[in-house]
Amino acid sequence: MHARVHVPLAPLTTLGIGGDAALIAELTDPAEFPEVVALADREGARPLVLGGGSNILVADAGCTVPVVRMATKGAKFEHGDDGEQVTVTVQAGHVLQDLVEQSIAHGLTGLETLIGIPGTVGATPVQNVGAYGQEVADVLDRVTAWDWAVGREVTLSAEDCLLGHRTSIFKHSTRWTLLTVTFRLRPSKLSTPIRYGMVAEALGVPKGTPVPLADAASAVLAVRRSKGMLLDAGDADNRNVGSVFLSPVIDAKQAEKLLAEQAPVHTFPDGVTRVSASYLIKAAGFGLGRPLAPGIRMSGKHFTLVAEGEATARAFAEAARVVADAVQKSTGIRLTPEPDLFGDEPAYLRLKQKALASTTS
Repeated sequence: MHARVHVPLAPLTTLGIGGDAALIAELTDPAEFPEVVALADREGARPLVLGGGSNILVADAGCTVPVVRMATKGAKFEHGDDGEQVTVTVQAGHVLQDLVEQSIAHGLTGLETLIGIPGTVGATPVQNVGAYGQEVADVLDRVTAWDWAVGREVTLSAEDCLLGHRTSIFKHSTRWTLLTVTFRLRPSKLSTPIRYGMVAEALGVPKGTPVPLADAASAVLAVRRSKGMLLDAGDADNRNVGSVFLSPVIDAKQAEKLLAEQAPVHTFPDGVTRVSASYLIKAAGFGLGRPLAPGIRMSGKHFTLVAEGEATARAFAEAARVVADAVQKSTGIRLTPEPDLFGDEPAYLRLKQKALASTTS
């Protein structure tokens, strides 16, 4: 394990914003994790974990808490005796894109529409990562993690992880550091049924149709590319965190009204109905490419925020506030910002707290 001090965090995130890590350690060998424990003991603080940096806002003043950059690699595929499922145990630092491509190459369904999502496998249960009809909750079997509260490695079942819409028991908690993730995948030449209209349209099939795995992945990549949701160094909208806001929960009356407007309303596996945050942002009158704060603007392709030039975390928080306030004024629905914060950015924390207060009142 290699540890360094005063390391800029902005280049390690897709947003490219923020100050330095006071101390950062890169873990490439799982056997060296005890060194991470020793480092945390010396510093007197549980570390924050950084994977691909694709859902992180780093404060302008940086981060004083130790940061571990998880860079462990490896995926072990094990076929069950009945041939009906394959378990895949993956190191937390393994790149998600690589795992999705490996699963497709092995003829396994369950992850194919997650292609193109940046980041590492260890982050997927934390966020219950999902896209275009699939999410980690559908295929998660178990995780292994270091439990800082009890000082030992533990195994948690999918049920233990309390997965919800882009959340889990791990979200907003430093109690656990994920070490491996095990998925249950199904041998098949075909994808799960295509549920999203844009993907079905790209494939030229009705919604609900399974298609060859590689075709499903190609269509998802095409849709993501059209929205500027793929990391591409040559793309002017490249500095982003994907979706800045969670798709908000709506009640039956709101759902009826929004469906009449042909809004993208979906009922998720947990039984909760949500509407696309992007739709609400557009409905609130924001245009693509619109400047919102110094160095922060709306993407030119999709209703999300992108950074440019000398953007700051404070400006990002201000832009997110402008959008959230306008959506609430226009629709009565409060948006919740999704990216995790490394360090202290009061305006961003206030924005998250305001969203939490609106959902609990």
